[in-house]
Amino acid sequence: MVNHYQVGVARTEASVLATNKVLRNTYLLLSMTLLFSALTAWLSMSMNMPYPGVMITLVGYFGLLFLTNKFRNSGFGLVCVFALTGFMGMTLGPILNAYVEALPNGAELIITAFGITGAVFLGLSAYALVSKKDFSFMGGFLTIGILGAFALGLIAMFFSMPALSLAVSGMFVLAMGGLILFQTSQIVHGGETNYIMATVTLYVSIFNLFTSLLHILGVMDE
Repeated sequence: MVNHYQVGVARTEASVLATNKVLRNTYLLLSMTLLFSALTAWLSMSMNMPYPGVMITLVGYFGLLFLTNKFRNSGFGLVCVFALTGFMGMTLGPILNAYVEALPNGAELIITAFGITGAVFLGLSAYALVSKKDFSFMGGFLTIGILGAFALGLIAMFFSMPALSLAVSGMFVLAMGGLILFQTSQIVHGGETNYIMATVTLYVSIFNLFTSLLHILGVMDE
């Protein structure tokens, strides 16, 4: 006769191993993409490249995101991930140069924003991993919040509304913190089994968290 207890234990162990594999691969790939993105940002700054503009940035981002999602289950998906994160790093370079040139302590603000971003990411990730709480209930709220913040951000940009732009940065800080909790929880509980897409979600969270914090710090320093 089949020992149902042993079968259940075996299934649980297999699930845990699969989750650990996704988690390990996600953080390994995330580390590599962050380093690659930092390299392309540095190259962009060194070459003093101009900001490509909102339309080119959005088309490039969503186009590469589409390709990454399409090929997420193949080796080419890894190429798409590095193309996406490298592109985002290149668009970040001109922004960082603008802070360095416009503010006397621009470099310090960048380092501060980077430090806060790292602390927030590590803290929230550790909390989701250790507590093992299920944050899947946040999915709908995050989708609405991010889309709303994105729309308001475009309005603030096209109509030159600094106060609204600052409020949008605050919204993104909260939303990206929630997204880090949500995505880490999804990996832990088996809701996300593709490490490529998990990496993209966490990378975008870190990128937006950093740029939003930098904007807030820049405004506060003026």
